[in-house]
Amino acid sequence: MNSRLLALIAAFSASFIYGINHTIAKGLMPKVIEPFGFILLRVTGAAILFWIISLFYQREKIDRKDWGRFIICALFGMVINMNFFFKGLELSTPINSSVVITLSPVLLLILSALILSEKITLIRGVGIALGLGGALLLILFGAKIQTNAPNIPLGNFFFFVNAASYAFYLIFVKKLVGKYSSITLMKFMFLIAFLINLPIGWSQLSAVEWTGLNFSELWQLGFVVVCTTVLTYLFNIYALKQLSPSVIGVFIYLQPLIAAIFAVATGADSLSPLRIGAAFLIFFGVYLTTRKKKIPASA
Repeated sequence: MNSRLLALIAAFSASFIYGINHTIAKGLMPKVIEPFGFILLRVTGAAILFWIISLFYQREKIDRKDWGRFIICALFGMVINMNFFFKGLELSTPINSSVVITLSPVLLLILSALILSEKITLIRGVGIALGLGGALLLILFGAKIQTNAPNIPLGNFFFFVNAASYAFYLIFVKKLVGKYSSITLMKFMFLIAFLINLPIGWSQLSAVEWTGLNFSELWQLGFVVVCTTVLTYLFNIYALKQLSPSVIGVFIYLQPLIAAIFAVATGADSLSPLRIGAAFLIFFGVYLTTRKKKIPASA
């Protein structure tokens, strides 16, 4: 199996986890845990796990000039990104989060062109448009709106901030990906994120009544920490070693589709011809955006 295919599988796996996380995380807030406390729990658990894993890998020295980029990546990827998404999820709905998050690939294309001088080809532009169209069809015309959303406009704005922050993270982390291992990147970034998030989320985390939680709630909290945090960041870092940030970003279009499939599997929703058509648009859009340009054979 070639490295590019493995990178695509990693990017898909991250989107799969994110897709079902919309529903799982929403179900825990604010009854079990409030958003900022939830983020502190995520980064604390992830930092501990990554430092434990790092004990089995060779230690890497960080260049002094790179520490500023580490802090910027932690700020955009593990502080602003996470806190605004979870607060938005508390105020709005998983469906709205799936709609707004599809803006990330568009932002990534623009930022990649401005910062990395990455060309936006016609084919990739068409792929982005098809993926966005499919995602919007799937979400706007086929999903049920949840009622536990106290401030949808503000929540949707927070989703936009989340999408922009994640786009910045993917751009800034690209230079570090080729220089350090995934474990080294994650253990230091999550340590920095823990220190920044500590004063933000401590009061909410300390208010959680841990002894009153049932097995289902504990399992879901564990899923968010281990899968949605540790595994997804590892998958995306690995994928970035082979793929451009804009290609990684287009996999966000799969999240609405995965969320719909998860809803059907749990009996919360059903399939329809519209959703099948939207799924086709999403997959075709991802294909156009991620396919590698053929190199002409030499004479």
